[in-house]
Amino acid sequence: MSSAVLALVHSWSFPPWASFALLLTGTIYLRGWITLRPLMPAYFPTWRLAAFQAGLAVLWFAIASPLDAFANLLLTAHMMQHLLFMVVAPPLILLGAPAIPLLRGLPLWATRDALGPFLSWPLLQRFGYGLTHPAICWLLMAVAMLGWHTPAAYDLALRSSAWHQVEHACFFATSLLFWWPAIQPWPSLPRWPGWTIPLYLLFGDIVNSVLSAFLAFSDRILYPTYATGPRLFNLSALDDQVMAGAIMWVVGSFVF
Repeated sequence: MSSAVLALVHSWSFPPWASFALLLTGTIYLRGWITLRPLMPAYFPTWRLAAFQAGLAVLWFAIASPLDAFANLLLTAHMMQHLLFMVVAPPLILLGAPAIPLLRGLPLWATRDALGPFLSWPLLQRFGYGLTHPAICWLLMAVAMLGWHTPAAYDLALRSSAWHQVEHACFFATSLLFWWPAIQPWPSLPRWPGWTIPLYLLFGDIVNSVLSAFLAFSDRILYPTYATGPRLFNLSALDDQVMAGAIMWVVGSFVF
């Protein structure tokens, strides 16, 4: 077995806190879905359960697989990880219409005494209503995507584990917001007419394509950390950058 294959095999990890949080979330959703399924079968078919659990599984794969271990060495691996956070896991999770199953899956005292008064707070409801406006959702995603891919911010995330986690959290949170108007998870209501959603996704794809092209066609290394690190799989830093841009372009545009 080659050293590269051995490195891949041994690069799997088990982040305990994140794994526990994802497992707990999946269990709470399952409990709520089992409760709601007999009452509202049309709203909670089996495919919603499968989509939500698949979204959580994709998140776990993004943080536990060799993609995370090689993120500081290969821009291609890091970009694939970002795509999982931004265009794979969020749509799957939202397709599960998670709001009501997660609330119903919690113990009664938690929803009635703890979350109930908080979620019914008028200021929080106004904030949520404004935050899920399609224009705000699109803008936050675009700012996060472009902002974190500037050389200074990207290299900061590569050098600091804490900032790396912040970067991933920003990508995932803003992508959940971005996909919200497109999927419109039940019981939320659309804010814009349905015919605007293809345009909304088209403009999202434009942001993705501009950034991808910048990476793929640049004739210099944009992120110095990758220029100075060890090279894997006989892939030069520039070829790695071109491949990362191409993957982002093809996969991102396909999903959009």
